[in-house]
Amino acid sequence: MFHYPPVSMASIQPTAAPKSGKPRATKRAFHPDMTPMVDLAFLLLTFFMLTTTFNKPSVMELAMPTPGPESPVDPKKALTLLLGQNSEVRYFFGLNPGPASDQLHRTTLAADGLRQVLLRFQQQPGGVVLIKPGNQASYQNLVDVLDEMNITGQRKYALVDLTAAEKQLLAAR
Repeated sequence: MFHYPPVSMASIQPTAAPKSGKPRATKRAFHPDMTPMVDLAFLLLTFFMLTTTFNKPSVMELAMPTPGPESPVDPKKALTLLLGQNSEVRYFFGLNPGPASDQLHRTTLAADGLRQVLLRFQQQPGGVVLIKPGNQASYQNLVDVLDEMNITGQRKYALVDLTAAEKQLLAAR
């Protein structure tokens, strides 16, 4: 009957002693068996992968109005945002900028730009923000403006089409 030699976790193997007249202690080479360590690493990796909660994608809900008659907006309580090219936002208070060009203001989508305008406008109760993206505005600009509405806690805002006068206003500047 054949017997297998005992298996150990590490093996110690003698090295060849130099040939000399003096008796010396034999040096032994130590080779640890890393198999159990690899098994433990994979068990820990599997455990942490299965017990970790992954980030769930966050989605901003956007309630679109039902088709029907338009709701009247008080011009004194309206802020109109015109989204143009190069992440530029032009805005004016009211529904029409009028012939005076000093009513049309310019800002950016940065935190010190549009966010500050929205926070100042929010101090007026019952205000409505009208968002009007132009043809040159990118989809990312619209998403950034909607994020700013969410960050500042703006309750009433609407996506509205540009009028012909507003298109000319964006093209002229």
